[in-house]
Amino acid sequence: MALKKKKRGQSEYFFDYSLLFIVLFLLGFGLVMIYSTSSYEAAQEYGSSTYFLQKQLFATILGLIMMIVVANIPYRFWEKFALVGYMAAMVLILLIIPFGKEANGAKRWLIIAGISLQPAEVAKLCMILFLAVVVCKMGKGIRTTKGFLLVLLMPLPVVLMVWKITSNMSSAIIIMGIAILMLFVASPDYKKFIIMALGVIAAAAVVVFVIVNMANGDGLDFRGERILAWLDPEAYADGKGFQTLQALYAIGSGGIWGKGLGQSMQKLGFIPEAQNDMIFSIICEELGLFGAVAIILMFIMLIWRLMVIANNAPDLFGALLVVGVLGHIAIQVILNIAVVTNTIPNTGISLPFISYGGSSVMFLLIEIGLVLNVAKRIQLKEM
Repeated sequence: MALKKKKRGQSEYFFDYSLLFIVLFLLGFGLVMIYSTSSYEAAQEYGSSTYFLQKQLFATILGLIMMIVVANIPYRFWEKFALVGYMAAMVLILLIIPFGKEANGAKRWLIIAGISLQPAEVAKLCMILFLAVVVCKMGKGIRTTKGFLLVLLMPLPVVLMVWKITSNMSSAIIIMGIAILMLFVASPDYKKFIIMALGVIAAAAVVVFVIVNMANGDGLDFRGERILAWLDPEAYADGKGFQTLQALYAIGSGGIWGKGLGQSMQKLGFIPEAQNDMIFSIICEELGLFGAVAIILMFIMLIWRLMVIANNAPDLFGALLVVGVLGHIAIQVILNIAVVTNTIPNTGISLPFISYGGSSVMFLLIEIGLVLNVAKRIQLKEM
């Protein structure tokens, strides 16, 4: 059974062992791939092939402890901290300006008690909690145009701060995507969302058109260059198209069954920091199409389990929490794979549970803890 019975007095409750197994599998697989992908670079730069593995293992263990704690605290307890979390996320982002740590040309991290923390990951979790509370308090008012626009505008301060202060457009897009999905579940007015989708597509098309026509001129920032490299990576093979081309070479060289675990050539300095955003390309090279499809299927199963829990949640607040987590994971997986396969322009998006990144894995596991707590309170019905 996917959902195992758990007795409490005279009542029976679900505990989703399938969800837990999928998450643990992805974590274990991620650690194996991080070691396989980063061992060469870690040995060259830090003198230890397990440097990145050790750091990720520490973050994973810490995240699992947090997941267990959160899974055993009634999710309604966190409702009172929604506004505090929303404000705390903005304060942490602002602290990036004077105290932020810079890495690879980006200033996105804070060092707290010796641990590197990315405020954008905190913002994702806090936004899920905050919007779940707001939607529940608004009730049917969210179905009005005023209520709809109010909820839609609430994430914008955090989104703009993540984008401008940390120069992290990908996280800003994810936070906004989470908000839109939660809003859609609470107010499924298809007409509004179709109009919004068409507007976004039209705006993106205009931006691409303008950038292409500026290609021979000056004034393009690095994002504009990434769009040009997306359209023609070979023309920018020495610049913004380099990483994309190397990732595509890795995917193509893997074939059906791959070269074998640990046998990647592209990780030997060809793909910069392959253990981060481009780890999916190394999965394709070492494990082939078979391995890539297997991982995609695991993510589909994870999203399906989250949908089951959301549909059976005991109240709207619990359902919205699960939908927010679902949106976070689904959007990030889709965008990461789209970037690696050059379906969309290159931007820094990690693959959940698998890419290297301590903040990401810790806060994802906290979110899974929330989901497990909601699942534990789904009461079985006697047939």
